[in-house]
Amino acid sequence: MVVSNAGHGVRLDHYLSNSHTAFSRSQCIAAIKSGHITVNGAVVKAGYRLRAGDTIIGSIAQTPTDTCVVPQPIDFSVLYEDEWLLAIAKPAKLAIHPGAGNQDHTLVNGLVYRFKELAEIGDSARPGIVHRLDKDTSGVVLVARTPDVHRTLARMFKDRRVNKTYLAIVHGVPGAADGRIVAPIGRHPVHRTWMAVRSHDGKHAVSKWRVARTFANFSLLEVNIETGRTHQIRVHLRHIGHPVAGDDLYGPKSAASHFPRQMLHAWRIGFVHPADGRQMLLEAPLPEDFVAALDKLEAESCSSV
Repeated sequence: MVVSNAGHGVRLDHYLSNSHTAFSRSQCIAAIKSGHITVNGAVVKAGYRLRAGDTIIGSIAQTPTDTCVVPQPIDFSVLYEDEWLLAIAKPAKLAIHPGAGNQDHTLVNGLVYRFKELAEIGDSARPGIVHRLDKDTSGVVLVARTPDVHRTLARMFKDRRVNKTYLAIVHGVPGAADGRIVAPIGRHPVHRTWMAVRSHDGKHAVSKWRVARTFANFSLLEVNIETGRTHQIRVHLRHIGHPVAGDDLYGPKSAASHFPRQMLHAWRIGFVHPADGRQMLLEAPLPEDFVAALDKLEAESCSSV
């Protein structure tokens, strides 16, 4: 594998896990530490910063620590279910899968508790999972129930054949009724856990938005993403001056405490069913905290008139 311009400056372990979604970051780190991964013929550390043109060679194997997702009872709703796939309404503040800071009590812990066959589907650390939502984002998540559907859905997401629509409460009122944001996204040059618009070395990213409702100082936007970059909606809306309300990473710190979490909801997902060809459109109802925030903004807008 030759590192692209977008990978310049990215940690080796991050680059591998982002490039090969079938493997978790912990699997990539284990392969690097064991010397099974080389960069330009040399064994390096997981934190090695790549340069465009570097050549990565090696193999990644599952490790024992990645194969044990503990079944746990987790509260979530099933929006749709058939023999091939599931659609889950993920609550806010629930991580999709175990990782740093979330070793258990994640969505996948609940999935393997309720649907035991999922333990054998896809990556053992993320059984059945074909896409992700941020921990504080609520909404619809697709889960594959068979190996064939897992492979097909993963390819559909990669090929941008899945339509994803979100609802976001944002700061301010846009000057237009709708818009399209084309701005490449990459790692922040200083804060490596942040993403940012990176004109020269970011990955192509496109988001379309339209105003659904306006309030005194906030708006409800419907956002459709054509690509699926990390933190894409949050970064793009910040880029146009309308950050997501309650976002303590990309929004104004002084206002974050006025909302229970980042007010972003994965509302609808549309796709062709990988097993029978049906056109699917699945919707996750707004959770109570989102509805309460909208009601509060509506009341405040009326009182200010």
